[in-house]
Amino acid sequence: MDKLYIVIPAYNEEANIETVVREWYPVIDARSEESRMVVINDGSKDNTYEILQKLTEEFPKLVALTKPNGGHGATLLFGYNYALEQGADYVFQTDSDGQTRPEEFDLFWKHRKKYAMLIGHRKGRQDGFSRVFVTKTLKFVCLICFHVKVTDANTPFRLMKAEYLAKSLPIIPENYNLPNVIISVLYARMKYPTKYIPITFRPRQGGVNSINMKKIFKIGKQALHDFRTINKVIKKAEKESEQ
Repeated sequence: MDKLYIVIPAYNEEANIETVVREWYPVIDARSEESRMVVINDGSKDNTYEILQKLTEEFPKLVALTKPNGGHGATLLFGYNYALEQGADYVFQTDSDGQTRPEEFDLFWKHRKKYAMLIGHRKGRQDGFSRVFVTKTLKFVCLICFHVKVTDANTPFRLMKAEYLAKSLPIIPENYNLPNVIISVLYARMKYPTKYIPITFRPRQGGVNSINMKKIFKIGKQALHDFRTINKVIKKAEKESEQ
């Protein structure tokens, strides 16, 4: 059976993490014996990691990792590399705030053989204007900088074949803050088969939303600079693939 690794970054999620693990664990439990749910504590200042450690006693396929705080993007890259090192066939990523619904995963799994990546398209979002603004802005920036149309570039609900993910990660700078966006762009540019499927996206289920407009503009400014650099790397990778 295919080995699935679910990657979930977590920072100061003591209000949500146990519920998220309990909701998503049946998804991993229904897969092969070697499949794992990997939750990475990104240097939380609360009891997130302590809760995770306790949950590993109840859930044998749960792996609780911890690392110094590096941000969401760096934690994703840490999780993706860990999953590949452990021999995952498929890597699925979601977040630890309880906004996604595990019952929508099976449709993605059903179509996994046909696509390099299946991504959730967040229709009818319930997580506030600022988040919707970020998504629409990223879509526009990806079109301008990379000349590709991406339906929802940064969705934390994506199922990826390990072989394609392994090709993409070396192109992404270490600790880059928007790796999911670049992965979406890369797959579009390299014409890897990708499918967007509508998903439910609930409000944050607990805790505090750390995103505000000041942070959004700061991230956006840095992203524009980084995108120009990464675009050169992508063009080089495209030329090499054609040779």
